[in-house]
Amino acid sequence: MTGDRKYWVETLVRIAYPVLHSLSERRLVNDMPVEAGEGDRANYTYLEALGRTLAGIAPWLEHGPRCGDEGEIRARIAGMARLAIEAATDPNSPDFMNFTKGGQPLVDAAFLANGVLRAPNELYELLDEKVKANLVIALKATRIIRPVFSNWLLFSAMIEAALYRMGAEDWDRMRVDYALRQHEQWYKGDGVYGDGPAFHWDYYNSFVIQPMMIDILDVIGDQFGDWSTLRNKVMKRAVRYAAVLERMISPEGTFPPIGRSLAYRFGAFQHLSLMALRDELPEELLPTQVRCGLTAVIRRQIEMPGTFDDSGWLRIGFAGRQPDIGEGYISTGSLYLCTTVFLALGLPSDAEFWQGEAEWTSLMIWSGRNLKLDKAMSNDI
Repeated sequence: MTGDRKYWVETLVRIAYPVLHSLSERRLVNDMPVEAGEGDRANYTYLEALGRTLAGIAPWLEHGPRCGDEGEIRARIAGMARLAIEAATDPNSPDFMNFTKGGQPLVDAAFLANGVLRAPNELYELLDEKVKANLVIALKATRIIRPVFSNWLLFSAMIEAALYRMGAEDWDRMRVDYALRQHEQWYKGDGVYGDGPAFHWDYYNSFVIQPMMIDILDVIGDQFGDWSTLRNKVMKRAVRYAAVLERMISPEGTFPPIGRSLAYRFGAFQHLSLMALRDELPEELLPTQVRCGLTAVIRRQIEMPGTFDDSGWLRIGFAGRQPDIGEGYISTGSLYLCTTVFLALGLPSDAEFWQGEAEWTSLMIWSGRNLKLDKAMSNDI
């Protein structure tokens, strides 16, 4: 394990370890500090930390090496992750999590479900039967929560897609269909969806919308002909949006601090990492240049002083500790959405993504290189 891959693994483990270790020992409520924008976030922050961490770490757990130094680390973390799911869904656990009170549990049950879809063997099949049953019960319990008329519709759909994958015959097609139809209506053009009827300058197309649409349709897109047709459109738009995100990375490894939820840090590049993992990057992008650009961003943010507290927990901020950058819904657990930038760790070490060095687009163009024009995609897609 060398170079950028080693750095990615070490950084991901550094972020995820406090969450998974404490929860695997049923000490999360005691161990995790709750830095929050509002006073009630302790009702939600623990499920946030679990769901978001698993959503990001899942491809590495599922596809990472089984031997060598990296394999040993992966196996240890995977075991913690399964114990964490057990602790979070066991009603007798001191860390049993809130899946029903308030609206927020819908969000993070969906990230937990997304983690299961991304690592169905490590995070579901290898669970004890009782834990599987508890997980299904917990996910179904969120059905009492009515989603906000926004990207939240995809949270309900993601949970149903995971229930389908786990063999639940009563998975709700309507919740999936409603989310997909609404997001099709909210498509704004050039690879970008609105977050609800309105368009906002932020990174929610990458935090939630496009990755969840892709993962949902991967699992159940063949259930109906119109879902299959939609999936083709979704993937074409996804390619364009990946190109846009790559161009957001400055020559210095920064990106525009635009919109809400900036405390998710480099989780803003979840979608770009997902497209690299899927080997579906735009044809003009080399996997190597995407890795180099993402690594520059990761280094720029994670190495800012104040990012972690003395016990290794993330602190609210975009570049270091900046508590005023967190909205009222942001708390310590929220911050772990940043792990989704590491999705490409699901690629094997010999994949092109991990080979060599290359400049990313902004670095090339600001160096005076003569590059082809960037072009908007057709409005017919």
